[in-house]
Amino acid sequence: MTTASRAGRPRASSRETLAEAACELFLEQGYEATSIVDITQRAGVSRSSFFNYFSSKSDVLWSGFDARVDAALVALARLGTDADGDSVRDALRPMLHGLAPDPLALALRNASAMGVEAELMRDTGLRHARMASAIAATARSAGVEVVRADILGSALATAVLSSVRVWAERGPGQASLESQFDEALHAIHDLPWR
Repeated sequence: MTTASRAGRPRASSRETLAEAACELFLEQGYEATSIVDITQRAGVSRSSFFNYFSSKSDVLWSGFDARVDAALVALARLGTDADGDSVRDALRPMLHGLAPDPLALALRNASAMGVEAELMRDTGLRHARMASAIAATARSAGVEVVRADILGSALATAVLSSVRVWAERGPGQASLESQFDEALHAIHDLPWR
């Protein structure tokens, strides 16, 4: 049985092409003024192709980072009752390791020019809540009392997201994201695990 090759752009490059087109348009005409149709026309792909990769315009910015968050949440869940501060921090570190400049970094660095300030604030809050909840659940399963677990979850989620924001705003290549995270962790050292 033979299969016909698909016409159009290869799948691997369509995602990148769509993200690049979206970021160009956000910079040129602003986030709100840019439609999904505008993005697909600029990328030279169909509207359905957009939805093969992204669920919304906002997802263009966050999809790469969200995959890292998903992996961290799996790692946190695996810690179980043996979780401690070091193992939780170790579960979070891979989210930041090797993060390359991408649509999220571009948006964080150029939020005003792209008109994405409100979108980033809303979406950062969603990611913060997701991470904070998972970290707090991990802490509670290891015997940390509820209020302390919630505070730790929020502080560590803030450390991750703040590190990414500061790294992006400074410009990738100007500072190590991992060292920025270490600085953020030092800022919350007065919140011991126990």
